[in-house]
Amino acid sequence: MSSKLLALGALVGFLVLPLGTAPRADDHGQTKGEAGADRALRLKTLAPVPASKTNNTAGAMYSFDISFVDQKTETYYLADRSNAAVDVVDADTGTFTKQIAAVPPFKGFSGSNATSGPNGVVAAFPWLFVTDANSRVVTIDVRNDKTVSDVSTGGAAGLRADELAYDPDHGTLLVINNADVPPFGTLISVDKTTGKLTVGKRITFDTAHTNVNAQNGAEQPVWDPDLNRFFLSIPQIGGTAGGVSVGQPIPDGAVIKINPFSATVEASYAVPLCGPAGLTLGPHQDLFIGCNEVSDTKGNLWDPNGTVAADPRDVILDAKTGKIDATVFGVGAGDEVWFNSGDGNYYGTGSGSPERPLPAATAKGSTPAGVVDAKDQKLLQLFPTYNVPPLMGIGGIQTGPNAHPAGTSHSIAANSRNNLIFVPLPANNAFLSPDGKKDCLTGCVAVFAHADEDATE
Repeated sequence: MSSKLLALGALVGFLVLPLGTAPRADDHGQTKGEAGADRALRLKTLAPVPASKTNNTAGAMYSFDISFVDQKTETYYLADRSNAAVDVVDADTGTFTKQIAAVPPFKGFSGSNATSGPNGVVAAFPWLFVTDANSRVVTIDVRNDKTVSDVSTGGAAGLRADELAYDPDHGTLLVINNADVPPFGTLISVDKTTGKLTVGKRITFDTAHTNVNAQNGAEQPVWDPDLNRFFLSIPQIGGTAGGVSVGQPIPDGAVIKINPFSATVEASYAVPLCGPAGLTLGPHQDLFIGCNEVSDTKGNLWDPNGTVAADPRDVILDAKTGKIDATVFGVGAGDEVWFNSGDGNYYGTGSGSPERPLPAATAKGSTPAGVVDAKDQKLLQLFPTYNVPPLMGIGGIQTGPNAHPAGTSHSIAANSRNNLIFVPLPANNAFLSPDGKKDCLTGCVAVFAHADEDATE
């Protein structure tokens, strides 16, 4: 075997936790083989992302945010700030197809994530909804890539609208302004015929308005069609504004329940030792929470230079009762999480994993994302993604032709029809497709796959 293949094998090697192979019934009554070693997630291909004419991060993709797969059209969308565009990948073949720009243009990378865009994406054919800096939300018609509606959520000057979720039955978006203080959400009505957006009520996450004392932003929302409610991750409730320092106790975060018809917060469910960020709806009204803080075994924020072991986790919460059903240990801090109904697994990013290269400000290399069985609520596997530190210009300022921001693997989505898993990677010279024909030198979307389950009717 060549040295190149040996190096590639080391990079995309995998860890599979021991599991049985007893059959189980899925939510549709079929019997499927339990995930085992034959179903380990492996790199299938890469979808290289070209630099656009507006790229301002050293001619490659380093800054990007949330991704989404439209299951009906099998299309993957990625909010790409480096290229001031939404990247589009065919989720059936794993092939890059195009970049979609907005009119007026997306902000692109401004030097700070809080003032950059695009940021969040969600699709319901033929509409693509995208958030941007300066509190902007747009609708794009993906049949012709034209911007058909453009509104503002009215946040502080320059700050972004961030993550969003969509209720397709009632045509309602919940858009989060995470960088404002206090953070807030905006309900936006969608004309499902024309894509026109109409700004509705604001829901502010502070004690004066909703009795939700959010002290460190607000993160990923999700729509629950069975309960007719939005749910939203709040990283920190109360305590010192802006988070805690290493070695200090991690304050409780929460998942809150939002009634879009009355624009009220109906419930707040405490989530300890987590810093809730990513959020996705799984089977049986379970919510899978991606934690954005790494706890140590004493309940403090993990110190990479300390003497207490890291104890990273994600959490599964019952949306009906607010009860924590399970704590899944082993997946490090990330941002976006996803439930794939095709294989019954949750997928969680681990860009902030304690196993990533350290110190984070200067080191680059593989960082593990996680696969969690939604039925057994256990970690199945860790698989490699990639982080790149920033490269600064003269005097530590992010300027100059070679300067670029940090790129972290904090975004993930899946196609339930073929169980392809999509993870955008910042530009690097470490990842190579298994056939040796595609690289990630300008940034890419890594496409992972596993063998099909053995199924009997």
